[in-house]
Amino acid sequence: MAEPVTKKGYLMGAPHPSPGHAARYLARAAGLAPSPHNSQPWFFAEEGHDHGFEIHLDRGRRLVLTDPFGREAVIACGAALFNVRLAVRHLGFRPVVTLLPDSRDSAFLAHVRYAAYAPATPAETRLIRAIPRRHTHRGPFGPEHAEIPQPFLDELCEQARAEGADLQLIDDSARLDLLADLVRAGEERHRTDYAHVAEITRCVGGYGVPYDACANHPDRTFLPGRDYLGLARRISLPARRRWRDRTSPVLVLTTPRDDRTAWLRAGQALQRVLLHSTAAGLTATLHTQPLELPDLRTELRTHITPDRHPQAVLRLGRTNRPCPPTPRRPTSDVLVPAPSADARQLLSQRQVHDAVGAH
Repeated sequence: MAEPVTKKGYLMGAPHPSPGHAARYLARAAGLAPSPHNSQPWFFAEEGHDHGFEIHLDRGRRLVLTDPFGREAVIACGAALFNVRLAVRHLGFRPVVTLLPDSRDSAFLAHVRYAAYAPATPAETRLIRAIPRRHTHRGPFGPEHAEIPQPFLDELCEQARAEGADLQLIDDSARLDLLADLVRAGEERHRTDYAHVAEITRCVGGYGVPYDACANHPDRTFLPGRDYLGLARRISLPARRRWRDRTSPVLVLTTPRDDRTAWLRAGQALQRVLLHSTAAGLTATLHTQPLELPDLRTELRTHITPDRHPQAVLRLGRTNRPCPPTPRRPTSDVLVPAPSADARQLLSQRQVHDAVGAH
């Protein structure tokens, strides 16, 4: 068995000896959040015995070519944080969240503690029930009942604004065509980068993306999908067979700033929108290819979301085809005990000593 390793005082690779019931519940809920290619780039720490809960970025699980700046991994952790907030509400408490609580540890993204007792509202309960049912769809949506009412799309925009983000509906032909061109350009650039191809291929199977979820040809949709299995290289899809239905709305999630706090807010907003959609019988497909390449992201921001930073591109729709269940890492792999106050102080002193010694 591999020896446990320590990350800034957190013992990794060894099961938590006796996690509290609440901590296990929060970790399970958090682990159901979406992440790039189901990379699940997080770990969680229980403070005391159900006294508090921490969300950390696991840098070892970040996809360094897909996500060189770690933006998408932090957004994923923000989505996990939103699930934790809902789970705390399900337990009957109000969550108190501190973002980026330790300036010395950039991977320590959020701390959640329990505040006053208050039962969950009916609206919160709907979102809580949607957590295990939310899945990412990969492929075209069915044409049946494809139209999504404008009032519901307005509701989604309100849901995003509640988390400090903005959700923009791309509904005019010129911007939609430009966005499709940018997604296609990003996907084609990824497909010709053999190191990137190898990185996403490793994400298929195991605790990553199920093989069944990759069965659709990635060029069957108006916004191209990921080519996990190299289908586009082996099978060229004639233009007449490409899906051109534009009734599925395309939306871009944006924030006013582009730092770690903004990414965490974007993740919470994204998950809130996804769960609200799931509760209404909808599912989403993410198309973040142009956001992973700085020049394409800049072009998207300039021409489609001026003065706002794009954080996610998604399509919404309905499908009669069930999404394959996406495997999740067991709670024993992602939940660890937080260091004691004395251990934190000792670690802080060592960091100061190391910093002084370096100069």
